[in-house]
Amino acid sequence: MKHLLTFALLGSLGFSYAQELPDARGREIVFRDVHVIPMDRERVLKNQTVPVRDGRITAMEDAKRAKYGAGALVIDARGQYLMPGLAEMHAHVPPVDDLEPMKEVLLLFASQGITTIRGMLGHPRHLELRSKIRSGEILGPRFYTTGPSFNGQSVKTAAQGAEMVRQQKEAGYDYLKLHPGLTKETFAAIAQTAKEVGIPFVGHVSFEVGVWRAIDAGYSSIDHLDGFVEGTVPGIEAMTEKQTGLFGMFIADRADTTQIPRLTRALKDRNVWVVPTQALAERWFSPLDPEALRKAPEMKYMSPEVRNTWATSKQNLQANPQYDREKIGDFIRLRRRLIAACQKNGVGLLLGSDAPQVFNVPGFSTHQELQYLVDAGLSPYQALRTGTVNVAAYLQQADSGVLRVGAVSDLVLLAGNPLDDIRQSTRVEGVMLGHRWLSKAYLEKELQKLVKP
Repeated sequence: MKHLLTFALLGSLGFSYAQELPDARGREIVFRDVHVIPMDRERVLKNQTVPVRDGRITAMEDAKRAKYGAGALVIDARGQYLMPGLAEMHAHVPPVDDLEPMKEVLLLFASQGITTIRGMLGHPRHLELRSKIRSGEILGPRFYTTGPSFNGQSVKTAAQGAEMVRQQKEAGYDYLKLHPGLTKETFAAIAQTAKEVGIPFVGHVSFEVGVWRAIDAGYSSIDHLDGFVEGTVPGIEAMTEKQTGLFGMFIADRADTTQIPRLTRALKDRNVWVVPTQALAERWFSPLDPEALRKAPEMKYMSPEVRNTWATSKQNLQANPQYDREKIGDFIRLRRRLIAACQKNGVGLLLGSDAPQVFNVPGFSTHQELQYLVDAGLSPYQALRTGTVNVAAYLQQADSGVLRVGAVSDLVLLAGNPLDDIRQSTRVEGVMLGHRWLSKAYLEKELQKLVKP
């Protein structure tokens, strides 16, 4: 894997137009007469007024009884829906020395109501980026970052792997990112040292390691359902990685699906979280026409070079002699079945789409991932939990992921109710990033600057 509508400011006696304030530090911001989706359970609280100040929700009460200061920035949200912001737990921020392209990716995520991201291919400047986001110098979602990749090229010996773990822990990364190519020996050294120094490891499962050894070693999260298909195929030990294809796409027809309960039980028992990134399978691996995907509206934010690279990648995959459209369809359906089994059997699912990646545009693909989770059998509420409540539990952040008094004000305002139709999650009317209110007008203006030729 490779790397606002017009809002009203209510005074004591009348209205005036609200300013487009990307930063309202110290000022009370009030969502007036809004329907609240608190996410503590599947429900909607009708006609609420929700004031926030300095990054926290300070009250939530019936709109008819609500009181707030005369100087508050009041957002008339009548008929709209307020819910916790979403998290993208398999994001990619450019691993480069220049902060500017990083800012573009952050804006794309934020514009779509993504208020937390986990960067999955780290770079030393990501530590600086994380610091600048926290201080407010750079606008963006809350940012967690892995370090540079552990893979077959960067880790040649067990001792080298152990030393990389210590270095990344000392540098201050939040996670270790594991990529393909690790051997049983190098993986064992990485996993053991990570436990010793106290840093979680996440990401891919190397073919030689296998999903069962990965689960036993205590991954914090396994992403892409990596190793799941291979782990259910009899005789996998006699196969090569080239034969199986990425994530087992070429051997899904050989899977013993009676092993799925055993797999989900092991994941739950060892508290291994799962980031499906089903968007990869549905958009990159599927038999869909790459030209149709290239013309999707959100592709205007990707450069022609990137769009061409993505199309070529999909075309090359479809030209592979091992690529069988019917079998790939079965592979995608098997992945959906695995996702549904994880949900049914209590495995922690986290929202993530692996963007920017082949035909996955940051922010936009997170909503597509929600749709794919629903297609896999989750209810809209269950799908939304993967990007809110579940992420808060995973990050051990009790004050996030729900909308209640005292919680952080990472919020998204929607035109429709996503509990009724998950596609309503895309109808973003504004975003709260802590103490910053990003109106729809502000976001549209900033996004226009990112449109590529």
